[in-house]
Amino acid sequence: MTAARTDFSYSSQNSSTRLPFRHLTAADAVLSICVVGLAVLAGTSVGPLLGPLVPPDLPPLHLGLLWLPDYALRTSLRMLAALAVSLIFTFAYATLAAKSRRAARILVPLLDIFQSIPVLGFLAFTVTFFLGVFPGQVMGAELAAVFTVFTSQAWRMASGMYQSLRSVPAELEEAARGFGLTAWQKFWRLEVPCAIPALVWNAMMSMAGGWFVLVYAEAVTVGNRAIMVPGIGSYVALAARQRDSLAVLAGLIAMLAVILVYEQVLFRPLTVWASRFRLETGVQDEGMAEPWVLRALRRTRILRVSIDALLSATGKIGSLPLGRRQGRGQKTPAAASNTVLECLWWGVLGLVFLSALEQTLRYGLSAYTAGQIGHVVVAGFYTLLRVLGMLCLASLIWVPVGVWLGLDPVRARRAYKIVQFCAAFPANLFFPVVAAGVLYFHLSPDFWLTPLVMLGAQWYILFTVIEGASSFPPALLEVGQNFEVKGALWWRRIILPGIIPYYLTGVLAASGAAWNAALAAESVQWGTETLKAHGLGAYIAQSTAEGNMSDVALGVVVMALFVLILNWLVWRPLSDYAHRRLKLS
Repeated sequence: MTAARTDFSYSSQNSSTRLPFRHLTAADAVLSICVVGLAVLAGTSVGPLLGPLVPPDLPPLHLGLLWLPDYALRTSLRMLAALAVSLIFTFAYATLAAKSRRAARILVPLLDIFQSIPVLGFLAFTVTFFLGVFPGQVMGAELAAVFTVFTSQAWRMASGMYQSLRSVPAELEEAARGFGLTAWQKFWRLEVPCAIPALVWNAMMSMAGGWFVLVYAEAVTVGNRAIMVPGIGSYVALAARQRDSLAVLAGLIAMLAVILVYEQVLFRPLTVWASRFRLETGVQDEGMAEPWVLRALRRTRILRVSIDALLSATGKIGSLPLGRRQGRGQKTPAAASNTVLECLWWGVLGLVFLSALEQTLRYGLSAYTAGQIGHVVVAGFYTLLRVLGMLCLASLIWVPVGVWLGLDPVRARRAYKIVQFCAAFPANLFFPVVAAGVLYFHLSPDFWLTPLVMLGAQWYILFTVIEGASSFPPALLEVGQNFEVKGALWWRRIILPGIIPYYLTGVLAASGAAWNAALAAESVQWGTETLKAHGLGAYIAQSTAEGNMSDVALGVVVMALFVLILNWLVWRPLSDYAHRRLKLS
C-alpha cells in the first residue's frame, strides 16, 4: 500500500539532513563566547589589513545584453569553485568530528553557531580582509565572493555528512569487519557511499542559499567604496542603480538559465547516481527517469572512457590497505585513558575560553555604550517580529497547499520540481523591482519590504509539507474516511500530527534563511534612493556602507544571538517533542 506513494529521492528524512536536536548546553555558551572573542582578537591583530580599502582594478561593467553570457559564466564558475571548496571542507570537518570523540565535543556545537551567524553580515569583514591581502587586485574581490558563498554551503553539507557517518547501520559495520577492511578501505567503500545521498541532497539545497549570497556578494559597498566583480549580481545591481528595468529583467532571465543548466547538467545526474547508494530497499522514485546528460555521456566514447578511468582510479585509491585491519567479531580497541593528556586538553580549552572572554569584554566596554547596545537590541526585535510574522503568514498559505499537493502522487512529483527551482532562484534579484514599486506608489517601506524577508525562504515550508503529506500512511487516511472525519477535526486529529515533524524542519530552515535575507530586504536601493525598514538588517547594511566595522560586528553578534536563542528556546524543543511524540514509524 505504501509502495504506491511517491518517494522523494532528495528526501531530507532519508538523508539525515537535520542537526541533532539539542537544547542549550554549557558547551554552546562557551563556544559562542570563544567564537566572538577569537573574532575580536583576529580583528584587532590584523590592523594593516583593516586599513583603508584599495579598490581593485576591476573591468568596467556593461548593461548590454551581449555581455550577459560572459557575466553568467563568471557567476557559474564562482559557484562551482565555492562548491568544490565546500566539498573538501565537508570531508575533512565531518570525518574528524565523526572519528574523534574529543574533537566532536567542539566541532559539532560549532556547526550550530556557524549556521546561526548571518552570512551577509560578515561580508564586510570578508571583503576587507581579502582586499587587504590582495590590495588593488581582482583576486581579492573574487576570493571574497567565493568565500562568502562557501560559508553559506559548508556548514549544512558538513552537518549532513557527519550525521551520515554516525548513522552507518551496525550490520554493515560488522560486515566490514568480517571482510577485514582497513580503516581507509572502510571509509571509502562503506562510510562514504552511505553518506553520498545526504551529501548530494545537502549540496543541492545549499546551492539555494549560495545563489542568494553570491548575487549579493558580487556588488557590495564597504566604506563608501563600491566593489563589483563582473557577474549577474553586479549586473542587476548596476541596472537597479541606473533604473534600467529592461536590464533587471534580462538579469533575471540569465539567472533563470544558469540555474536550469546547473540543475540539468550537474544535480539531476548526481541525484540519479546517488540513488544507487540509498540504504532503503524496494523503494524507487517513479518519476526518476534517466537524465539526458547521462544518456549523452554513454553515447560519447571519449567522455565515457575518461569517466570510467577516473572511477577506476578512485576505486584503486579507496582500496589501498592503509590503516588498521579489523578481523571478524573484533571490537575496536578502546583508547587508553591518558589523564595527563586529558588535563592538557581541557587546560588549553580553558585558556582559550578565558582569553576569548577577556577580549570580548575589553572590546565591548571600550567600543560600545549601553545606549548603543540597547538600540541594536531593539532593532533586533523589529526584525524578529518581521521574521515571525512572515513565518506565520507563509505557514497559513503553504501548509494547506502543501497537504493538497502531497496527498496526490502525480501532483506531488510535478510540484516538487517547481518548488525545488523556486527555492534555488535568488529572491534578492527581485528586490529592486519591489523597491521601484514602493517608490512609484509612495508606499511604506516598513510594511512593503517585509514580504521580501520570506520571498525565498517560504519554499522550505512548502517543500517539507509536501514531503510530509506524501509520506503520510494511506491506512490512516482511509480510517479517517471510514469514520467520516472532516473539516477542522480532520486537520487537528489526522493530518497535522503526521506532518508536524516535517513542517518544523522546514520552519527551522526558513527561519535561518529569513534572518539572512533580512540583511538585504531591510535596505534596498533603486536608482539614487535607498529604502530602509526599521530593523537589524538595515542597521548592519548602513554600517557596512559607512565602513563602520565596529557597528557591523555589534549587529552581527546581536543577530546571531537572536537566531541562537530562537533555535534553542523555540524550534529545537518543538522539533524534539514532535520527533518523540508525533513521528510516524
